[in-house]
Order: sequence, then structure tokens, then C-alpha cells
Amino acid sequence: MAAVPAVRAHAQPLLRLIGVAAAPSGAPAPVLRGVDLDLDPGECVALVGPSGSGKTTLLKTINRQVDPRAGSIVLDGADIARLSGKALRRARQQIGYVAQKHDLVEPLRVDRNVMAGALGRWSAARALRFLAWPSAGELAEAHEALAAVGVAHKLRAPTAALSGGEQQRVAIARALIQAPKLLLADEPIAALDPATAQAILELLTRLAADRGMALLCSLHQHDLARRYFDRVVEVAGGTLVCRAAAAEPLPLRAPAHGARLPAGRAREPA
Repeated sequence: MAAVPAVRAHAQPLLRLIGVAAAPSGAPAPVLRGVDLDLDPGECVALVGPSGSGKTTLLKTINRQVDPRAGSIVLDGADIARLSGKALRRARQQIGYVAQKHDLVEPLRVDRNVMAGALGRWSAARALRFLAWPSAGELAEAHEALAAVGVAHKLRAPTAALSGGEQQRVAIARALIQAPKLLLADEPIAALDPATAQAILELLTRLAADRGMALLCSLHQHDLARRYFDRVVEVAGGTLVCRAAAAEPLPLRAPAHGARLPAGRAREPA
């Protein structure tokens, strides 16, 4: 089966999934089979599908939180499905992950949560020192990441005192600290009101475009997926189906595998 085509033409996609099979840990059989997908740098793709269809499993498999049962996950030319140990940890530093529940440590201040994104490149001794005595340079790095998501003024705030939308912005800032090439977002607007949800999607897609990151985001809302993303890809029958490009209505029937989607992007003004 041909890979779902990318909108932009690059010599090599940033991410290429080839025949990936995956299942949640402990599941007897894969829920995803033969998954093929290409993403280019700076491209924003929405995964849509009902709860239980495998969207979260796919994102966690790309990030190697779940081990693939078959296939290749090629990131920037390296098949991370074949990596382990230090090589895998280095590869995962290129992948930012924003979880649905954001996974912040609420008793800690915002600056501490943001800089948790640097743990993959810090020694254990530096991480412990940071918790007690953050340096001016580390605080400046956290401030810069928070400024990119519009909440720089919350640098010293208690995380538990933030609104849901502010906490999600802090989680995005934590991912940016990694300087990832690929950003995965798992239902990042599930617990947000409509206005905040749209602001978060505008932020994610703008950051991807500005920084040249590929963005793969799972959503339930088809209308928001079409509005903010370059492509909408449906998880159906254990695989991915190419459905629509930005601002295009979802067709009644999925196009044949290998059919090219029109380029374009439609977004609300910032």
C-alpha cells in the first residue's frame, strides 16, 4: 500500500512510517496494521478518528513509548524502530510530545516544569541542581520558551494556579525546550473551551511553520482539523486513510491510495 502522500515536495520526508503495526502495551493483537505516512518539515497533519481507533497508540509508537510490532519509523533518515539504549534516547530528543493531560507536576513552579524538557540532554546531577538552584541562563531559556507560547509572565507562577489553557501552553513550551524536529500532540484541546481550543491549535500550527517542525496532532473535531491543518488523515480499519487537504470538504469516499492532495492552508487570523 502506498504511503499517504505529503503536500509539499521534499527530497526526503522528515518522518516516514512504513508498514507499522502497533498495539497498546499488553494487547494480544495489533490495533494498527500496515500504517504508512510521510511528513515533511513544517507540515501540519491532523489525525482524526473515534476514541479507541488507535490515534494515541500511533503517536506513542512514533515516540517509542510503545514498541512497534512491525514496520519502520524513519525519522530524519534513521529507523528509530531499530534503535535501543543511548541511540534511541538521542533520537527521541528530536521528538516533542504534548499529552492530552499535559503531565505537568503541579506542585512545581512553571519554570521547573518547562525546563523538564531539557532532562534528556542533562545529567542527573544537573537536573537535581536545577531544581534547587536554577541558573540565570536556564531561567532565560525557560522564559524564551514561555514567550513563544504567550505566557512569559507566568515564569515564576505556581503551576497549579494556571488555567487549563495556560497549563497546555506550558506543556507546549516544555516540548519546545527540546528544539524538536517533530512535535506530536495527543488530543491537546480535549479539555479546553472552544475559544481556548482554537487558540491552542493556532499556536501549535504557527510554531510548526515558524520553526520548520513537522506537527502530527490527534483530534476529534473534523471542522478544526480542516481549518488549521495541511492534511486531515483518518484512522480507520486499523490503518490511515487520506481524506482532505486544508479548507477542502471531506469527500464522501476516501481517494485511492497514492492520490495527491491539493496544497494549501486555511487558518484563522492570529
